[in-house]
Amino acid sequence: MSRRTTKLVKAALSALHYSRAGRLFAPLTSGQGVIFMLHHVRPEPPKGFEPNRILKITPEFLDAVIREVKRAGFDAVSLDEASTRLEEGREARPFVCFTLDDGYRDNRDFAYPVFKRHGVPFTIYVPSNFPSGGGELWWLALEEAIRVAGELRLSIGGEVRHFRLTTERFKDQAFHTIYWLLRGLPEREARASVSALAGQAGIDVSKLCANLVMSWDELRDLARDPLVTIGAHTRSHFALAKLSASEAREEMAESVLRIEQELGRPCRHFSYPYGDAGSAGPREFRLAKELGLRTAVTTEKGLLHREDAGSLTSLPRLSLNGDYQDLRFVQVMLSGAPFALWNWARRLTRPRGMAPSLESA
Repeated sequence: MSRRTTKLVKAALSALHYSRAGRLFAPLTSGQGVIFMLHHVRPEPPKGFEPNRILKITPEFLDAVIREVKRAGFDAVSLDEASTRLEEGREARPFVCFTLDDGYRDNRDFAYPVFKRHGVPFTIYVPSNFPSGGGELWWLALEEAIRVAGELRLSIGGEVRHFRLTTERFKDQAFHTIYWLLRGLPEREARASVSALAGQAGIDVSKLCANLVMSWDELRDLARDPLVTIGAHTRSHFALAKLSASEAREEMAESVLRIEQELGRPCRHFSYPYGDAGSAGPREFRLAKELGLRTAVTTEKGLLHREDAGSLTSLPRLSLNGDYQDLRFVQVMLSGAPFALWNWARRLTRPRGMAPSLESA
């Protein structure tokens, strides 16, 4: 998302907050619960050029969010409890779940103390190749390569692109252009392209995972706390929809099995890498169900409603985004109003006769 778009979204959320429209719509749009999505929790402020800053919030903001959801009457529960509440359809207080993707070491160092202090359960989704140091954090490698380089050349689809990187604005533009070009490529081709870019900039991609992600020993130690659930996130953080059915099943099944073997306990919860409609769809949701997973989460935005009991392997989440570290925005999103208005607008603009998409249904 560009900085201009971020400003527009912030303005819209602020308008909903100050007009009290969120509170007005809440009786009609709020759900039974919400699953929050996080990645990094770190105390340092963002750098001038840091496009992946959206994946990072501070421990102080996490603490404030937990206090806010408790003040608003939400129960903080595990994914096991959340799925049970959805299936039983109990008329109870709304609930909130906290989930963190990728298994970063800062989850243990900075997020865990906050959750522990409040007695809040949480889930960490781990790509099973990462704790052994075999992961490719290509989005971070891309950022680092652009940060240190004055220019880059990239060959994609037979076309050579040249990027000047002499200002932060040029770097931001280059990152977003290259990122989305890569997201359109087959996974292995995209990663080879990032490795080549990193090589141009003198970046050792292999060190990023070992430096940033928890090892199996660290995960085992953390998982001893009953507040902690470890879920699966494939082996290699591939967009499953780009793979064949057999490859997608293998990525999912082997990640679940490896986590069970390493931790000595069942793995019942899953997160789809990237999690958007182009990365995980009905085929992947069906695979998760066939593999016996209790829940699987996407990155589609929304709250949980009673009808989600029938689609526990395609649950939406609400991102705690580094660009939106403001409790006003959290309050508005918990009302469900932004998602209801967005879906209403989409239906108005959809060509007559077009069926609703899975995302808006």
